[in-house]
Amino acid sequence: MNQSRGNLFILSAPSGAGKSTLYKALLAQDEQVRISVSHTTRAARTGEEDGREYFFIDADDFLDMIAEDAFVEHAQVFDNYYGTSKKAIADMLDQGLDVILEIDWQGARQVRELYPDALSIFILPPSTKALDERLRGRGTDSNEVIERRMSKAVSEMSHYDEYDYVVINDDLDQALMEMQAIFTAMRNRRQLIAQKHADLINDLLSL
Repeated sequence: MNQSRGNLFILSAPSGAGKSTLYKALLAQDEQVRISVSHTTRAARTGEEDGREYFFIDADDFLDMIAEDAFVEHAQVFDNYYGTSKKAIADMLDQGLDVILEIDWQGARQVRELYPDALSIFILPPSTKALDERLRGRGTDSNEVIERRMSKAVSEMSHYDEYDYVVINDDLDQALMEMQAIFTAMRNRRQLIAQKHADLINDLLSL
C-alpha cells in the first residue's frame, strides 16, 4: 500500500460558534488529524506550552521568517504577530496526516493561493441569540467586549460563501458527525484512492 499525502483543511468561524470544541472532539476521535500550531510573538499565558498552543518566538525571529517567506499566512494583531509555518504543514502532510488550519477568512484567502486543493469549512452558530449566549456564558468578557465580538461576528459570517462546506453548530454531536463526513469524503476521492490502493486496483483490473 502506498503512503498517500495528507489533506489540508481550512477551518473558520466567528468567536463563540464552537469551532475549537468541534475540532478538539474530532482530534480525539481521529488519529489521522492534526491541528496546525502557529508561531506568535506574544508571551505564553499560564498553562500554555511552547509547541502545543503556539511556537513562541521573539519579534526579530518572526520578521526573519517573513523575510525568508517561511509562512503560509501571517498577520499582525495589535502588537503581536501570528503566522502559519509552511514547513510545519508540509512535514505533517508528507506523513499522510490531515492538517487543520484554524484561521480567519483573510488568512483563508492567503492559504488558497498557495494550496488551491485545500478544502475549507465554515462553522456557523444556529442563531445570533445562541452566539450571544455562548459569548456571555464564558464569563470572561465585559458587555462592551461582547458587543464588539458580536459586531465582528457579523462581518466574519458574511464570508461564509467563500468556503466549500458550511456546518451549523446547533447540536454538537450532529455537527461533529458532519465534520467527520467531510473528512471521510475528502480521503475517498478517486485520485487519492487510486494512489493509495494502486496495487489493489491493478489486481482487480487484471482479472
